[in-house]
Amino acid sequence: MEIIKGATEWAKAEMVSAILFMAFGLIYILVSVGAWKLGSTALTKSLIIPILVAGVLLLSAGIGFYTSNKKLLNNFEKEYNTDAAQLISKEIERTGSTIKTYENVALKVFPAIILVAVIVLFFVSNTTVRAIAIALIAFFSVLVLLDSQALKRMKTYHQQLKVEQIELKK
Repeated sequence: MEIIKGATEWAKAEMVSAILFMAFGLIYILVSVGAWKLGSTALTKSLIIPILVAGVLLLSAGIGFYTSNKKLLNNFEKEYNTDAAQLISKEIERTGSTIKTYENVALKVFPAIILVAVIVLFFVSNTTVRAIAIALIAFFSVLVLLDSQALKRMKTYHQQLKVEQIELKK
C-alpha cells in the first residue's frame, strides 16, 4: 500500500508542474498582448504571434497534463485494489517508456533546438525569423526546465513501482 502514497505524491507533483505549464502559458500570452499593445519596434511587433503560439501551446499542454494526472490520481487506488499486480506492471511499462522519451527528447532534442535558435538569433537579421527564434528559445527552455524535473520524479516513482512489484511477488 506504500505505492499508493508514492503514486499520489508523484501525481500531485505532476499536477503542480502542469499548473506551472499553464502559468508560463498565461505569462507568454500576456507578454504577446503587451507586445501588441505597447510594442513599437519591428522586433517587438514580430514577437506577437510567435510568443502567443508558444503561450497557447504551454497552456494547452498544462491543461492536458493536469487532467490526465488528475484522472490517474483518482483511479489509482481503485485499480490497485482491483488488480495490484497488473496495475504495477502497466505503470512500470508506462513510466519506463516515458523515462526514455524524456531522456531523448527533453534532454537532447529540446536543447539542440534551443542551440539552433540561439545561432539563428545571432546570425540572421530578419526580424520575423529572430522573433521566432526568441519564441523557440523561451518555449523550449520552459520545456527543458519542467521536463527535467518531471524526469527526476518519474525515475523515483519508477523505482517505487519496481520495489512494489517485488513485494507483490513475495
